[in-house]
Amino acid sequence: MSTCEQDNQRSPLVDELAMAEKLSKINQIIVVLSGKGGVGKSTVAVNLALSLSLRGLRTGLMDVDIHGPSVPKLLNLTDKWPEVKGEDIIPVEYQSDLLKVMSMGFLLQGTEQAVIWRGPLKYSMIKDFIGRVQWGTLDYLVVDCPPGTGDEPLSVAQFLKGKAKAVIITTPQHVATIDVEKCITFCKQLELPMIGVIENMSGFVCPQCGTTVNIFSKGGGEALAAQYGVPFLGSIPLDPDIARSGDEERPYVYYYSKSAAASVFDNIVERIVQSGQNESGVIRTEADTKTSGNNVSQSADKVMDVPSPSKKEASMKFAVPTNDGKLCAHFGHCEAFALIDTDATGKVVNETYVTPPPHEPGLLPPWLSQQGVNCIIAGGMGSRAQQLFAQQGVNVITGAQGENPKEIVEQYLKGVLQTGANTCDH
Repeated sequence: MSTCEQDNQRSPLVDELAMAEKLSKINQIIVVLSGKGGVGKSTVAVNLALSLSLRGLRTGLMDVDIHGPSVPKLLNLTDKWPEVKGEDIIPVEYQSDLLKVMSMGFLLQGTEQAVIWRGPLKYSMIKDFIGRVQWGTLDYLVVDCPPGTGDEPLSVAQFLKGKAKAVIITTPQHVATIDVEKCITFCKQLELPMIGVIENMSGFVCPQCGTTVNIFSKGGGEALAAQYGVPFLGSIPLDPDIARSGDEERPYVYYYSKSAAASVFDNIVERIVQSGQNESGVIRTEADTKTSGNNVSQSADKVMDVPSPSKKEASMKFAVPTNDGKLCAHFGHCEAFALIDTDATGKVVNETYVTPPPHEPGLLPPWLSQQGVNCIIAGGMGSRAQQLFAQQGVNVITGAQGENPKEIVEQYLKGVLQTGANTCDH
């Protein structure tokens, strides 16, 4: 029996209660819309969701583009299948628990399989994605809708009314903004609040001469936002690596985190998060909960003492990144980690050196967690890496001074470790 056939046997009240229960655990919902196809909407949705999760925010991504689901391909999840437990569907996880994902693409037997459905079946599937998928507690759920203002966006807006807000995607040229204009009208008619407009495929910067070429005109998204009094969130430049990352199934902000376009994504996400905080107060995340209890004081611009851990935390395993046996200033560039164990009295009882696996974004946090590490002392570490470690429950101290890993750990345990600037805070 298919999911939709099962759905027909359930009473509307059961469905409504199931959806209400799931939605009560989700803080904010972002519906990614566009009245025009080919504007990179799914690519933007995937990278927005990943950017949110890399900030330590618990994030889900729901792909309701039933006829052209591309999210599994963009995340290299095409061979995954959601688990079904009774009435519940367990979403597929990207990079362990970094991001929870549900898509029609998981339910197809091959990328060439066509979904030939009319409106009622689409309605039932979207209702299942909301009411039966075990999203758990989320800070954000990002919903990737197909282009236009048809069945899927309409169903999403109706199901999530009062909980969701829209992000509108366009490209700069007038022929695109004409169609996206209809999407803004759609939101207004359905009383779906809009967070803002994102202009994708903005100017291309020549890597050889630095000249900016406006291939798809210029400023259409910003003008559209101004016309309708909607916030303009930012312009994402054309970058060949964005297209390449999709074909290679390597999400852009995850694997090209130092690029100019990734920085734009980060700025856009900052505006989205600030928008949500301004309306509903500060979002309390799992990562915040794990790190707020730390009694470690850090500073990026001055040296200060770091208090020692409590007796409860004294039995620990530390990791210190090293080069030539000395503290390495840049976490991601180390050649070996000094793993240092302490007993319940805070005494160092063991010190070993291990070579990390080949460095890839997001790989070291789960790897070190598997080694039993619960505290890292480093000269410097990027903010995204710190967020990933927080998700693993690993405490991070940056700006550590000194050379000998064992001495650095002992100073921390005694509460006299000196810290300064985070040497690779990017």
